[in-house]
Amino acid sequence: MERRSGGVRSRRARRSGITGRRSEWFAILWLAAKGYRLLARRFGGKGGEIDLIVKRGRTVAFVEVKQRGTLDDALIAITPEKRRLIEARIRQWLGQNPWAMDHHLRADAVFLAPRRWPRHVPAVFPLVL
Repeated sequence: MERRSGGVRSRRARRSGITGRRSEWFAILWLAAKGYRLLARRFGGKGGEIDLIVKRGRTVAFVEVKQRGTLDDALIAITPEKRRLIEARIRQWLGQNPWAMDHHLRADAVFLAPRRWPRHVPAVFPLVL
C-alpha cells in the first residue's frame, strides 16, 4: 500500500481512480465527436465534483461519468445525494462563470460499461438551481 497525505490509499482505490480518469477520457472523446467542447474537468473537490463541463452552441452541460459492469448499474448510480452535490458545484461554477447564465444549462450523464458503446443521456435529471 502507498502512504498518501497522512492516510493509506489502497490498491483498489488507486485502480478505481485510474478507471475513473480513463472513463472520463472516453466520455470526452465521445462528446467531442458529438460536437461538444470541454470547458472544465473535475470541477470541485472533496464535497463533490462535476466530472466534465462541456459546451455546444448555447448549451452548457454538466456531465456525470459513470462506469459500471453493466449499463443498468451505471444508470442507477446517480443517487439523490449525488444530484445535490452536483447542483451545489454547478452553482459554484456559475458564480465563477456568470457568462453561462444566459445559456441553456443541463445535467447530462455518460454511462460506460465493458464491451458496450457509451451512452450519453442529455438532461439525465432536472436541475434545481
